[in-house]
Amino acid sequence: MLIVVMLAAFQTGIQAQESAREERELTKEEQKALQAKIDSIQYAEALQAINDTAFTLEANQVVFKYGQRAFVTSRTNFVRVNKGKATVQVSFNIPVAGPNGMGGVTVEGLVSRYQVRADKKGTTYLTMDVQGVAISAQLAVTLYKGSDQASVVISPNFNSRRLTLEGTLLPVDQSFVVQGTTL
Repeated sequence: MLIVVMLAAFQTGIQAQESAREERELTKEEQKALQAKIDSIQYAEALQAINDTAFTLEANQVVFKYGQRAFVTSRTNFVRVNKGKATVQVSFNIPVAGPNGMGGVTVEGLVSRYQVRADKKGTTYLTMDVQGVAISAQLAVTLYKGSDQASVVISPNFNSRRLTLEGTLLPVDQSFVVQGTTL
């Protein structure tokens, strides 16, 4: 009798493990579907922000001219465009204050030649010129299809110190960046 009870309990345990495995698989599928929906919503918001000329690209990586990468803080490294005005800030994690008081540089300028286009695969490209007291550059933003991940290549007009920022593109009202002193 004890053996029969033990076998029944063992079989019940096996069935519970099998149903738990099935639930985990469903959960993974559901998680993938949920993540796809979230990515789709974030992409739509980022694309709308570009079309509204009101976005912030919060960078978590900086790529220098020859390909060297540096991980940076997204709250202090950004490009913001808001209704015809652009702010570009880079701030490295160093103990020196820098011109902006945060270990880097902050410049502002007016946006011109704002052009948005998309390729056949759905990647969105934005090009613009930014002119100000301390900046004269061309900015090329790439928003990758199905995601809010983007990059911006900053190409100064008077030197070859190209810089690329990679990170998340958000509407201006959803971004919480810390801006230093502007040159």
